[in-house]
Amino acid sequence: MTNITPVREPAPPAASGKKKRLIMLFLPVLVAVLLLLVPVPAGLEPHAWHFFAIFVGVIIGLIFEPLPGAVIGLTGVVVIALFSQWLLFSPAELADPKFKPAGQAFKWAVSGFGNSTVWLIFGAFMFAAGYDKTQFGRRLALILVKYLGRRSLTLGYAITFADLLLAPFTPSNTARSGGTIYPIIANLPPLYGSKPNDPSSRRIGSYLMWVAITAACITSSMFLSALAPNLLALALVRSVIGFDISWGMWFLAFLPLGVLLILTMPLLAYWFYPPEVKINDEVPRWANSELEKLGKLSRNEILLLVFVICALLMWIFATGWIEPAMAALLVIVLMLWTGVLNWSDITNNKAAWNTFAWFATLVALADGLARVGFIAWLGKEGALLLHGYDPQVSAVVLLVAFYLLHYLFASTTAHTTALLPAMLTIAASIPGINMPVFCLMMCTSLGVMGIITPYGTGPSPIYYGSGYLPTADYWRLGTIFGAIFLGALMLIAYPWMVMMF
Repeated sequence: MTNITPVREPAPPAASGKKKRLIMLFLPVLVAVLLLLVPVPAGLEPHAWHFFAIFVGVIIGLIFEPLPGAVIGLTGVVVIALFSQWLLFSPAELADPKFKPAGQAFKWAVSGFGNSTVWLIFGAFMFAAGYDKTQFGRRLALILVKYLGRRSLTLGYAITFADLLLAPFTPSNTARSGGTIYPIIANLPPLYGSKPNDPSSRRIGSYLMWVAITAACITSSMFLSALAPNLLALALVRSVIGFDISWGMWFLAFLPLGVLLILTMPLLAYWFYPPEVKINDEVPRWANSELEKLGKLSRNEILLLVFVICALLMWIFATGWIEPAMAALLVIVLMLWTGVLNWSDITNNKAAWNTFAWFATLVALADGLARVGFIAWLGKEGALLLHGYDPQVSAVVLLVAFYLLHYLFASTTAHTTALLPAMLTIAASIPGINMPVFCLMMCTSLGVMGIITPYGTGPSPIYYGSGYLPTADYWRLGTIFGAIFLGALMLIAYPWMVMMF
């Protein structure tokens, strides 16, 4: 008789998944608590260090995502607001009898919901809803597929060049990519049987979305007028250093690297994040037949086209009179009054409201870092660390630090405001640094650094929330392309700028 040794069955998938989720839930809390227990660094207020500890915990939560990103961000804001006496406010503020901690904590907690970029992102989702409901987006997608849809790679280049054409005239990459490009390309994947939040997303949707957000980051660095923080950086450089950067100087400084990235990026994405659908001869023919079924432009399609053109004109030419976010809200109101959208289309758009809440909390948290003085302390410590080093080494260290510290920011504007003056001040205090080149390198990096996180630049949350770029994929690709862009800045842009300026 044969003895049979019982084999222990593996844990049920549900139990294993639950255990993993509990670990992921515990990890952000553990990291935050460990940092809270670390002695406060010299020269930093205790509340600033404690705020930073909670902020890092939130970032860890966003990376591993045991709960939706909006929940993680909201949790961080609520925790800081509830314990604001130890995390947000300085002893001097608390000592002021006129200072009301409870009211000020709430005001800070909801400050992100008044941020214009947050509302512009929300408007981009509403534009996408209009493209979807009127089928105008489907029509444009079918036209793209008809002429360029035989190969996935050519579609990637079509998206890239579309962004490039708009970039010099649109000082908001959220408006340009999130409000114009995304609503169109969101209609492409379903034509190939590629659905969001589904294994089929890798058929082609994931590739197209990654190409689009990467193109937006590259073009934001190519042109002074392609990203609002670029203009802010220009003013800060003039104020701190007294150096003027013209539109042409900016363009010339980034030109070789910009052209190289534009020409190679869709191909790099094709290698690192390949679509399953490479060639399809049937889809372009099918697209042609579907276009015939759609017939002529409908009333609502024409109205939407007019509204979108008006929004583009306001974003390009009227930023001195109307905030881009207000222009988006104006177009949403016009769509509601003309019946292009109805109110239920707004209230039922879960993705828009989710992204709105998520990004608003991150903006508040990132602004809080500057508020508590953590960023200023970081700049001061950086100057002490670099004292005595070779000027070129110091310049490279500052540039790399400026680039990588973008992980702490949910807004390029906040990053520019908080860090650029500190970095310029540190560099100016080190004899031998080529300040014109240093300023150009710092400023032109603002666009490309947005690729590193799902919250790094205005349109990032829109593509991240599309359902085609899972969290793990986004962070992995952000690291890869972020490293490529940083390496290219150092190896191509830096020598070129030294030679030219």
